[in-house]
Amino acid sequence: MGELVLVRHGETEWTVSRQHTSYTDLPLTSHGEDQARSAARLLAGRPPALVLTSPLQRAQRTTELAGLRRAEIEPDLHEWDYGGYEGITTAQIHRTRPDWNLWTDGVVPGPPGHPGEQPHDIGARADRVLSRIGPLLDDPAGGDVVLVAHGHFLRVLTARRLGLLPAAGSLFRLDTATVSRLGTEHGRPVIVEWNRSADRSLAGASAITAAF
Repeated sequence: MGELVLVRHGETEWTVSRQHTSYTDLPLTSHGEDQARSAARLLAGRPPALVLTSPLQRAQRTTELAGLRRAEIEPDLHEWDYGGYEGITTAQIHRTRPDWNLWTDGVVPGPPGHPGEQPHDIGARADRVLSRIGPLLDDPAGGDVVLVAHGHFLRVLTARRLGLLPAAGSLFRLDTATVSRLGTEHGRPVIVEWNRSADRSLAGASAITAAF
């Protein structure tokens, strides 16, 4: 039985500035490309049975540089549509909405075609992805499934895989170009490894390896 491997894309300019980035199709920075190449070391040795990537270039480029072959584009792996908060930082939003919380309050409408998504919308997309890959993960002869996507979406998907509400994604910090693994214990989904980066030691506070 394989594991569900989550890869967040490498750094972009808006990652550094902490601007909300969903449909703005930014490229990786040069450091982000280096991060993606480094992620290949964390993925080596276990050829996946399936690789799915977000349609956005920052995810597709990460997939390529991380050495993941034959990836399929999965539209549901798109980042949370931030609507009117696209390109805006949390600090800027708090100037007019000091109690705002993405995980519980969602976003305001944006330009045409981008009405914004609420937490339950992201949960529904995550559930569709999990339904698609579920048979492969449940197959004793199946291999790993790798998803290359975005921070907030992957955090919601993790919550849903663990049987939690979408808002519980707030509990799972996820840095750029990190690799995380979800497996099972006694038939139930669990975190096996979280937020591992080739840029830092596994002794760092953000890298958690669990042996259940």
